[in-house]
Amino acid sequence: MTEFWLISAPGEKTCQQTWEKLHAATTKNNNLAATSKFNIPDLKVGTLDVLVGLSDELAKLDAFVEGVVKKVAQYMADVLEDSRDKVQENLLANGVDLVTYITRFQWDMAKYPIKQSLKNISEIIAKGVTQIDNDLKSRASAYNNLKGNLQNLERKNAGSLLTRSLAEIVKKDDFVLDSEYLVTLLVVVPKLNHNDWIKQYETLAEMVVPRSSNVLSEDQDSYLCNVTLFRKAVDDFRLKARENKFIVRDFQYNEEEMKADKEEMTRLSTDKKKQFGPLVRWLKVNFAPMDIPGLNLSQQEYYPYVYYKIDCNLLEFK
Repeated sequence: MTEFWLISAPGEKTCQQTWEKLHAATTKNNNLAATSKFNIPDLKVGTLDVLVGLSDELAKLDAFVEGVVKKVAQYMADVLEDSRDKVQENLLANGVDLVTYITRFQWDMAKYPIKQSLKNISEIIAKGVTQIDNDLKSRASAYNNLKGNLQNLERKNAGSLLTRSLAEIVKKDDFVLDSEYLVTLLVVVPKLNHNDWIKQYETLAEMVVPRSSNVLSEDQDSYLCNVTLFRKAVDDFRLKARENKFIVRDFQYNEEEMKADKEEMTRLSTDKKKQFGPLVRWLKVNFAPMDIPGLNLSQQEYYPYVYYKIDCNLLEFK
Protein backbone atom coordinates (compact mmCIF):
# COMPACT_ATOMS: atom_id res chain seq x y z
CA MET A 1 0.00 0.00 0.00
CA THR A 2 1.25 3.50 -0.86
CA GLU A 3 1.23 5.83 2.16
CA PHE A 4 0.94 9.60 1.90
CA TRP A 5 1.62 12.27 4.51
CA LEU A 6 0.28 15.81 4.27
CA ILE A 7 2.88 17.97 5.98
CA SER A 8 2.34 21.51 7.27
CA ALA A 9 5.79 23.10 7.64
CA PRO A 10 6.88 26.46 9.16
CA GLY A 11 6.74 29.17 6.51
CA GLU A 12 9.74 30.81 4.94
CA LYS A 13 9.35 34.13 3.18
CA THR A 14 7.46 32.37 0.40
CA CYS A 15 5.66 29.06 0.06
CA GLN A 16 8.08 28.09 -2.69
CA GLN A 17 11.06 28.50 -0.36
CA THR A 18 9.36 26.30 2.24
CA TRP A 19 8.67 23.69 -0.43
CA GLU A 20 12.27 23.73 -1.70
CA LYS A 21 13.66 23.34 1.81
CA LEU A 22 11.35 20.42 2.63
CA HIS A 23 11.95 18.81 -0.76
CA ALA A 24 15.71 19.01 -0.28
CA ALA A 25 15.52 17.48 3.21
CA THR A 26 13.23 14.59 2.32
CA THR A 27 13.82 13.82 -1.32
CA LYS A 28 16.68 15.57 -3.05
CA ASN A 29 19.41 14.92 -0.48
CA ASN A 30 18.19 11.87 1.45
CA ASN A 31 15.79 10.07 -0.90
CA LEU A 32 13.40 9.43 1.99
CA ALA A 33 10.23 10.01 0.00
CA ALA A 34 8.77 11.31 -3.23
CA THR A 35 7.33 14.74 -2.48
CA SER A 36 4.79 16.81 -4.34
CA LYS A 37 2.86 19.98 -3.62
CA PHE A 38 -0.59 19.74 -2.11
CA ASN A 39 -2.17 23.02 -3.09
CA ILE A 40 -4.56 24.47 -0.51
CA PRO A 41 -6.03 27.91 -1.24
CA ASP A 42 -6.18 30.70 1.32
CA LEU A 43 -9.31 29.79 3.21
CA LYS A 44 -11.28 31.93 5.63
CA VAL A 45 -9.76 30.26 8.65
CA GLY A 46 -10.94 32.65 11.32
CA THR A 47 -9.60 32.61 14.86
CA LEU A 48 -7.93 29.77 16.72
CA ASP A 49 -11.09 29.47 18.82
CA VAL A 50 -13.08 28.83 15.65
CA LEU A 51 -10.62 26.14 14.58
CA VAL A 52 -10.75 24.46 17.97
CA GLY A 53 -14.53 24.59 17.88
CA LEU A 54 -14.56 22.91 14.49
CA SER A 55 -12.01 20.28 15.45
CA ASP A 56 -14.45 17.65 16.76
CA GLU A 57 -16.91 18.24 13.94
CA LEU A 58 -14.20 17.86 11.31
CA ALA A 59 -12.92 14.64 12.89
CA LYS A 60 -16.44 13.17 12.80
CA LEU A 61 -16.96 14.40 9.25
CA ASP A 62 -13.65 12.90 8.16
CA ALA A 63 -14.61 9.48 9.56
CA PHE A 64 -18.07 9.72 7.99
CA VAL A 65 -16.72 10.62 4.54
CA GLU A 66 -14.15 7.83 4.67
CA GLY A 67 -16.87 5.37 5.63
CA VAL A 68 -19.11 6.40 2.73
CA VAL A 69 -16.19 6.26 0.28
CA LYS A 70 -15.38 2.72 1.38
CA LYS A 71 -19.03 1.70 1.13
CA VAL A 72 -19.21 3.00 -2.44
CA ALA A 73 -15.99 1.18 -3.33
CA GLN A 74 -17.10 -2.06 -1.66
CA TYR A 75 -20.49 -1.94 -3.33
CA MET A 76 -18.86 -1.41 -6.72
CA ALA A 77 -16.94 -4.65 -6.09
CA ASP A 78 -20.16 -6.41 -5.08
CA VAL A 79 -22.01 -5.21 -8.18
CA LEU A 80 -19.21 -6.18 -10.58
CA GLU A 81 -19.27 -9.73 -9.11
CA ASP A 82 -17.05 -11.85 -11.38
CA SER A 83 -15.37 -8.71 -12.81
CA ARG A 84 -14.01 -7.49 -9.47
CA ASP A 85 -10.59 -7.10 -11.08
CA LYS A 86 -12.04 -4.09 -12.92
CA VAL A 87 -12.96 -2.23 -9.72
CA GLN A 88 -9.94 0.06 -9.62
CA GLU A 89 -10.33 1.17 -13.23
CA ASN A 90 -13.95 2.09 -12.47
CA LEU A 91 -13.25 3.96 -9.24
CA LEU A 92 -11.39 7.12 -10.15
CA ALA A 93 -11.22 10.54 -8.51
CA ASN A 94 -11.95 13.24 -11.08
CA GLY A 95 -11.02 10.81 -13.83
CA VAL A 96 -7.62 9.76 -12.44
CA ASP A 97 -6.36 7.11 -10.01
CA LEU A 98 -6.01 7.99 -6.34
CA VAL A 99 -2.23 8.39 -6.38
CA THR A 100 -2.38 10.84 -9.26
CA TYR A 101 -5.28 12.68 -7.65
CA ILE A 102 -3.33 13.22 -4.42
CA THR A 103 -0.01 14.16 -5.98
CA ARG A 104 -1.73 16.63 -8.33
CA PHE A 105 -4.45 17.77 -5.97
CA GLN A 106 -6.39 20.90 -6.91
CA TRP A 107 -9.03 22.51 -4.73
CA ASP A 108 -12.48 22.49 -6.35
CA MET A 109 -13.34 26.18 -6.26
CA ALA A 110 -16.79 25.69 -7.75
CA LYS A 111 -17.76 23.00 -5.28
CA TYR A 112 -16.18 24.60 -2.20
CA PRO A 113 -15.91 28.41 -2.67
CA ILE A 114 -13.01 29.79 -0.68
CA LYS A 115 -15.05 32.87 0.21
CA GLN A 116 -17.13 30.61 2.43
CA SER A 117 -16.11 30.00 6.04
CA LEU A 118 -14.63 26.66 7.07
CA LYS A 119 -17.87 25.84 8.86
CA ASN A 120 -19.90 26.47 5.71
CA ILE A 121 -17.52 24.39 3.60
CA SER A 122 -17.72 21.53 6.09
CA GLU A 123 -21.52 21.74 5.96
CA ILE A 124 -21.43 21.63 2.14
CA ILE A 125 -19.31 18.49 2.28
CA ALA A 126 -21.50 16.89 4.96
CA LYS A 127 -24.67 17.62 3.00
CA GLY A 128 -23.26 16.24 -0.25
CA VAL A 129 -21.86 13.07 1.29
CA THR A 130 -25.02 12.47 3.32
CA GLN A 131 -27.03 12.65 0.11
CA ILE A 132 -24.68 10.14 -1.53
CA ASP A 133 -24.98 7.84 1.48
CA ASN A 134 -28.79 7.99 1.41
CA ASP A 135 -28.90 7.43 -2.35
CA LEU A 136 -26.52 4.49 -2.03
CA LYS A 137 -28.73 2.86 0.59
CA SER A 138 -31.80 3.29 -1.61
CA ARG A 139 -30.16 2.08 -4.82
CA ALA A 140 -28.39 -0.80 -3.09
CA SER A 141 -31.61 -1.95 -1.43
CA ALA A 142 -33.51 -2.01 -4.73
CA TYR A 143 -30.71 -3.77 -6.61
CA ASN A 144 -30.05 -6.27 -3.83
CA ASN A 145 -33.73 -7.22 -3.64
CA LEU A 146 -33.79 -7.77 -7.39
CA LYS A 147 -30.56 -9.74 -7.29
CA GLY A 148 -31.73 -11.80 -4.31
CA ASN A 149 -35.03 -12.74 -5.97
CA LEU A 150 -33.18 -13.79 -9.12
CA GLN A 151 -30.68 -15.85 -7.13
CA ASN A 152 -33.51 -17.59 -5.29
CA LEU A 153 -35.05 -18.65 -8.60
CA GLU A 154 -31.66 -19.71 -9.94
CA ARG A 155 -31.03 -21.82 -6.84
CA LYS A 156 -34.34 -23.59 -7.40
CA ASN A 157 -33.08 -24.64 -10.83
CA ALA A 158 -29.72 -25.84 -9.50
CA GLY A 159 -28.57 -28.50 -7.09
CA SER A 160 -29.41 -32.17 -6.92
CA LEU A 161 -32.56 -33.89 -8.13
CA LEU A 162 -33.62 -34.18 -4.50
CA THR A 163 -34.00 -30.41 -4.07
CA ARG A 164 -33.99 -28.55 -7.39
CA SER A 165 -37.04 -27.44 -9.33
CA LEU A 166 -38.18 -30.07 -11.80
CA ALA A 167 -40.10 -27.68 -14.02
CA GLU A 168 -37.20 -27.32 -16.48
CA ILE A 169 -36.72 -31.10 -16.67
CA VAL A 170 -40.10 -32.69 -17.19
CA LYS A 171 -42.51 -32.50 -20.14
CA LYS A 172 -46.23 -32.86 -20.46
CA ASP A 173 -45.82 -36.26 -22.11
CA ASP A 174 -44.14 -37.59 -18.95
CA PHE A 175 -47.46 -37.51 -17.06
CA VAL A 176 -50.93 -38.95 -17.13
CA LEU A 177 -53.03 -35.82 -16.71
CA ASP A 178 -56.70 -35.10 -16.09
CA SER A 179 -57.46 -38.65 -14.99
CA GLU A 180 -59.94 -39.33 -12.23
CA TYR A 181 -58.19 -42.54 -11.18
CA LEU A 182 -54.56 -42.41 -12.33
CA VAL A 183 -51.70 -40.16 -11.25
CA THR A 184 -48.02 -39.93 -12.18
CA LEU A 185 -45.37 -39.56 -9.48
CA LEU A 186 -41.75 -38.45 -9.83
CA VAL A 187 -39.23 -40.52 -7.91
CA VAL A 188 -35.54 -39.84 -7.21
CA VAL A 189 -33.69 -43.16 -7.39
CA PRO A 190 -30.05 -43.47 -6.24
CA LYS A 191 -27.94 -44.78 -9.09
CA LEU A 192 -26.65 -47.57 -6.88
CA ASN A 193 -30.25 -48.71 -6.37
CA HIS A 194 -31.56 -48.29 -9.91
CA ASN A 195 -31.60 -52.02 -10.65
CA ASP A 196 -33.61 -52.56 -7.48
CA TRP A 197 -36.07 -49.91 -8.65
CA ILE A 198 -36.58 -51.63 -11.99
CA LYS A 199 -37.26 -54.93 -10.24
CA GLN A 200 -39.46 -53.58 -7.43
CA TYR A 201 -41.44 -50.49 -8.45
CA GLU A 202 -44.38 -52.44 -9.91
CA THR A 203 -44.83 -54.33 -6.63
CA LEU A 204 -44.12 -51.58 -4.09
CA ALA A 205 -47.90 -51.09 -3.82
CA GLU A 206 -51.05 -52.42 -5.39
CA MET A 207 -52.39 -50.92 -8.62
CA VAL A 208 -49.08 -49.66 -10.09
CA VAL A 209 -49.26 -49.48 -13.88
CA PRO A 210 -46.76 -52.02 -15.32
CA ARG A 211 -43.90 -50.67 -17.42
CA SER A 212 -44.91 -47.08 -16.63
CA SER A 213 -41.50 -45.96 -15.32
CA ASN A 214 -38.90 -44.15 -17.42
CA VAL A 215 -35.70 -42.27 -16.64
CA LEU A 216 -36.40 -38.57 -17.25
CA SER A 217 -33.12 -37.07 -16.05
CA GLU A 218 -30.02 -37.77 -13.98
CA ASP A 219 -27.35 -36.05 -11.94
CA GLN A 220 -24.14 -37.32 -10.41
CA ASP A 221 -25.86 -39.48 -7.80
CA SER A 222 -29.44 -40.16 -8.88
CA TYR A 223 -31.97 -40.77 -11.63
CA LEU A 224 -35.31 -39.03 -11.87
CA CYS A 225 -37.99 -41.55 -12.82
CA ASN A 226 -41.72 -41.32 -13.35
CA VAL A 227 -44.25 -43.97 -12.40
CA THR A 228 -48.03 -44.12 -12.88
CA LEU A 229 -50.46 -45.72 -10.40
CA PHE A 230 -53.96 -45.43 -9.05
CA ARG A 231 -54.55 -42.44 -6.78
CA LYS A 232 -55.78 -44.61 -3.89
CA ALA A 233 -52.40 -46.37 -3.77
CA VAL A 234 -50.24 -43.22 -3.54
CA ASP A 235 -49.77 -43.12 0.26
CA ASP A 236 -48.82 -46.79 0.44
CA PHE A 237 -46.46 -46.41 -2.50
CA ARG A 238 -44.71 -43.41 -0.89
CA LEU A 239 -44.15 -45.35 2.34
CA LYS A 240 -42.76 -48.46 0.65
CA ALA A 241 -40.61 -46.36 -1.69
CA ARG A 242 -39.02 -44.54 1.26
CA GLU A 243 -38.25 -47.87 2.95
CA ASN A 244 -36.28 -48.83 -0.16
CA LYS A 245 -34.42 -45.47 -0.42
CA PHE A 246 -36.57 -44.20 -3.30
CA ILE A 247 -37.68 -40.61 -2.69
CA VAL A 248 -41.02 -39.45 -4.12
CA ARG A 249 -40.88 -35.73 -4.98
CA ASP A 250 -43.88 -33.50 -4.28
CA PHE A 251 -44.66 -32.23 -7.75
CA GLN A 252 -47.78 -31.44 -9.74
CA TYR A 253 -47.51 -30.65 -13.41
CA ASN A 254 -49.01 -27.19 -13.99
CA GLU A 255 -48.15 -25.52 -17.27
CA GLU A 256 -49.40 -22.09 -16.17
CA GLU A 257 -47.27 -22.06 -13.02
CA MET A 258 -44.22 -23.30 -14.91
CA LYS A 259 -44.71 -20.64 -17.57
CA ALA A 260 -45.09 -17.96 -14.90
CA ASP A 261 -41.83 -19.06 -13.22
CA LYS A 262 -39.96 -18.88 -16.53
CA GLU A 263 -41.38 -15.44 -17.27
CA GLU A 264 -40.44 -14.24 -13.78
CA MET A 265 -36.89 -15.51 -14.26
CA THR A 266 -36.65 -13.71 -17.60
CA ARG A 267 -38.10 -10.51 -16.16
CA LEU A 268 -35.74 -10.44 -13.19
CA SER A 269 -32.72 -11.18 -15.37
CA THR A 270 -33.71 -8.40 -17.79
CA ASP A 271 -34.35 -5.91 -14.98
CA LYS A 272 -30.99 -6.70 -13.41
CA LYS A 273 -29.19 -6.04 -16.70
CA LYS A 274 -31.12 -2.78 -17.14
CA GLN A 275 -30.18 -1.56 -13.66
CA PHE A 276 -26.55 -2.71 -13.81
CA GLY A 277 -25.26 -0.05 -16.22
CA PRO A 278 -26.88 2.99 -14.56
CA LEU A 279 -25.87 1.71 -11.10
CA VAL A 280 -22.21 1.32 -12.08
CA ARG A 281 -22.24 4.80 -13.64
CA TRP A 282 -23.76 6.26 -10.48
CA LEU A 283 -21.10 4.59 -8.32
CA LYS A 284 -18.33 5.92 -10.56
CA VAL A 285 -19.71 9.47 -10.52
CA ASN A 286 -20.18 9.51 -6.74
CA PHE A 287 -16.81 8.07 -5.83
CA ALA A 288 -15.07 11.21 -4.58
CA PRO A 289 -12.65 10.08 -1.88
CA MET A 290 -10.30 13.00 -1.40
CA ASP A 291 -12.42 16.09 -0.81
CA ILE A 292 -11.88 16.06 2.93
CA PRO A 293 -8.06 15.95 3.44
CA GLY A 294 -7.66 19.55 2.28
CA LEU A 295 -10.25 20.66 4.77
CA ASN A 296 -8.52 18.76 7.56
CA LEU A 297 -5.21 20.32 6.65
CA SER A 298 -6.66 23.81 6.91
CA GLN A 299 -7.44 23.38 10.60
CA GLN A 300 -3.80 22.51 11.28
CA GLU A 301 -2.04 25.16 9.25
CA TYR A 302 -1.04 27.21 12.29
CA TYR A 303 0.99 24.36 13.74
CA PRO A 304 4.51 23.69 12.43
CA TYR A 305 5.46 20.26 11.13
CA VAL A 306 2.02 18.77 11.56
CA TYR A 307 1.34 15.86 9.23
CA TYR A 308 -1.93 14.26 8.24
CA LYS A 309 -1.65 10.68 7.03
CA ILE A 310 -4.00 9.78 4.16
CA ASP A 311 -5.28 6.24 4.07
CA CYS A 312 -5.36 5.33 0.38
CA ASN A 313 -6.16 1.74 1.20
CA LEU A 314 -9.70 2.26 -0.10
CA LEU A 315 -9.79 -0.46 -2.70
CA GLU A 316 -9.35 -3.52 -0.51
CA PHE A 317 -12.54 -5.54 -0.60
CA LYS A 318 -13.91 -8.49 1.31
